[in-house]
Amino acid sequence: MNNIFNYDNGFFRVVNKIVDGFWASILWFVFSLPIVTFGASTTAFYYTVHKSLRGNRGYVWRSFWSSFKSNFKQTTKIWIILFIIFAFLFADHRIMFTFLEQGSRLGMLYYFFYFLMFFWAVWCVYIFAYSARFENGLKNTMKNAGIIALLNLPWSIVVLVLLLAGMLLIYLSPIAITFIPAVVTYLYDMFLEKIFRKYMTEEDLKKEEALDWGDHF
Repeated sequence: MNNIFNYDNGFFRVVNKIVDGFWASILWFVFSLPIVTFGASTTAFYYTVHKSLRGNRGYVWRSFWSSFKSNFKQTTKIWIILFIIFAFLFADHRIMFTFLEQGSRLGMLYYFFYFLMFFWAVWCVYIFAYSARFENGLKNTMKNAGIIALLNLPWSIVVLVLLLAGMLLIYLSPIAITFIPAVVTYLYDMFLEKIFRKYMTEEDLKKEEALDWGDHF
């Protein structure tokens, strides 16, 4: 009977993860509201899911706030650049749609820009996950994240599918914003970490093993 109320048993560990998932999702949503802080918030969110939810290391708020502060400057710059890129892609997409409606062959580029916007979304996921895990400068972070996304195209498709599914669920039920982000990011972390490890040095891998950030669920 005493084992039922033991906070180290499986039941309480699951409940604790669910609560932490809710808390992390709410933090991400609130800190993303100013829009300009979206990059720093998303990076901190991935770091928190990786460290606290999957790695069972540290508290959600402490992990989130620490990452948010330390990555704020660089990830905010990255997000502004990404936002500008998206604005150009979206504008070109709408222009090509007008040509498409008019029957112009040039309008076929509408589908090309559609594809680029989807890749932009996937690129964002890789960039902020990469930023949460590595310190590599703005230019190298954006470049490396893009290369990794292209080299692991099947997983990048999974990233896109999960992203679209999560957005659809939130659209259908806005209250889902309190837990869907954590679920999707948890799934991301499960396979993105395996991808990142392929490009890590032996020294980095040894540090990972020492920190024991594996999945202890």
